[in-house]
Amino acid sequence: MSDSYDVLIIGAGPGGYVTAIRAAQLGFKTAVVDREHLGGICLNWGCIPTKALLRSAEIYHYMQHAGDYGLSAKEVTFDTAAIVKRSRGVSGRLNGGVGMLLKKNKVDVIWGEAAIDAPGKVTVKETKRAEAPKGAKGAGSYLAKHIIVATGARPRALPGIEPDKKQIWTYYEAMVPESMPKSLLVMGSGAIGIEFASFYRTMGAEVTVIELLPQILPVEDAEIAGLARKRFEKQGIKILTSAKVTKVEKGANSVTATIEDDKGKTQQLTAEKLISAVGVVGNIDNLGLEKLGVKIDRGIVVTDGLGRTNVPGIYAIGDVAGPPMLAHKAEHEGVICIETIKGLHTHPMDKAKIPGCTYCQPQIASVGLTEAKAKEKGFSVKVGRFPFAGNGKAIALGEPDGLIKTVFDAKTGQLLGAHMVGAEVTELIQGYVVAMNLETTEEELMHTVFPHPTLSEMMHESVLDAYGKVIHS
Repeated sequence: MSDSYDVLIIGAGPGGYVTAIRAAQLGFKTAVVDREHLGGICLNWGCIPTKALLRSAEIYHYMQHAGDYGLSAKEVTFDTAAIVKRSRGVSGRLNGGVGMLLKKNKVDVIWGEAAIDAPGKVTVKETKRAEAPKGAKGAGSYLAKHIIVATGARPRALPGIEPDKKQIWTYYEAMVPESMPKSLLVMGSGAIGIEFASFYRTMGAEVTVIELLPQILPVEDAEIAGLARKRFEKQGIKILTSAKVTKVEKGANSVTATIEDDKGKTQQLTAEKLISAVGVVGNIDNLGLEKLGVKIDRGIVVTDGLGRTNVPGIYAIGDVAGPPMLAHKAEHEGVICIETIKGLHTHPMDKAKIPGCTYCQPQIASVGLTEAKAKEKGFSVKVGRFPFAGNGKAIALGEPDGLIKTVFDAKTGQLLGAHMVGAEVTELIQGYVVAMNLETTEEELMHTVFPHPTLSEMMHESVLDAYGKVIHS
């Protein structure tokens, strides 16, 4: 039957389309279903377009400080519509690229809303969310030996503070402003909240970040988060921690938030817009999972680490299968899942070795255990630090603020974690990720020759510092 497949994947985001391509490579007859856009949230409304926006902000920032580099740039201004257009253009280009990759690998695209009627059977209904890509199949019933759920996640909405697309935004609206707001409240200081706070502050908005926990960037090492906070506050971002928004009142062109701290004291802040960035929830609604007995825990599909649910023939990967909710985790998880289905030798992904990156100014990147978590787990640790101020390339770039921090097991020399704040650290972190995957010891890292002059030299110096051998600090 033309509508019968070996593998059918619901969701064409990073996890879904990568899994589909790998499935085709392994010889499976494969289809992927989506209702809105190839590439998913990451490519269309998340990772990629936000980086385009942040790049515009970065260039704008440097032009404003051209004099620091012996240059002159007078009357520097920006065009909001042009910034948004560039960002959308970047997404559009990559969206088309995903379509070409699927076609090249002979993966069928089915356009519509999918629901699993039974193991092995999926019904797709017509969608009005977006126009179908050329050559895509449409509504109907499809059979598949293996069904992989890769439906991603959506912004979490708090009761009474539901986004309205006007005064209260999610990342969707924050990515396509018609004009730059003069003032902004950001609720939540995870990666999404901090990236938008950084973007809008650079573009001139008065920004206040409200975080429920005592620390901004709660998943990061406390020392790194503290240094980042100082930089944000120096830029003019106001930060309220141990605080929550208890009430929001909307005006014609403003929003007023009542904010309560951990001592019960309240204050009211008014701004043009409020961005709600309090996390995401998995897209499990209307898929038929609970009816089929698929185990769900707190909105997340439960899997065995290899993508398999408790119902044979049904799998889940990516955000819908739980944290960390990152595109690269979804991609790797999908490959593990499909290779397991093929019968190849696989093993569950080690989530402790998944890097996290936040593309604000300054950038933040990390992998593995924080210093506090390592101690909490009972490790005796050796900690190394190296400041950007001691690195020649950082000084030449005009980026002397930042820190590289490494955490080792004092007994074995195992690298337990690495944490960074500063220029281009999102490009540096992979070095430590590779080292952790290879089970590299401190001795091997110390004997590695790093090129000069580069920012990566700080990674070497941080390791040396952990063992009392640092040279340039």
